[in-house]
Amino acid sequence: MARRTKIYFQDLLAGHLSETDNGYTFQYEASYLEIQHPKPISLTLPLSSKPYYSKILFPFFDGLIPEGWLLDIGEKHWKLNPRDRFELLINLCRDTIGAVSVHPIEEVRND
Repeated sequence: MARRTKIYFQDLLAGHLSETDNGYTFQYEASYLEIQHPKPISLTLPLSSKPYYSKILFPFFDGLIPEGWLLDIGEKHWKLNPRDRFELLINLCRDTIGAVSVHPIEEVRND
């Protein structure tokens, strides 16, 4: 099952990041690309209507994950797997220092 996140640039929904068995996909929201003067979230992910694919977590997103004592607190407090970089990204990057933030998309189950 794929895991997905919403990626915000400042307070605007800029795109979505997904993790699947085959790797990672990032795609800008069409509505974000249509605003006046949209900005790329990273120089390595320039504005494009086409999705970006990677076998590993994009280095830009991996770089958002905190290190040191803040990472330790997250791992211990939420019992996060330190080797699951996507889980760390989802849980620790909602309120980043920079302009980009990551918000999980809650999966709806039809049980």
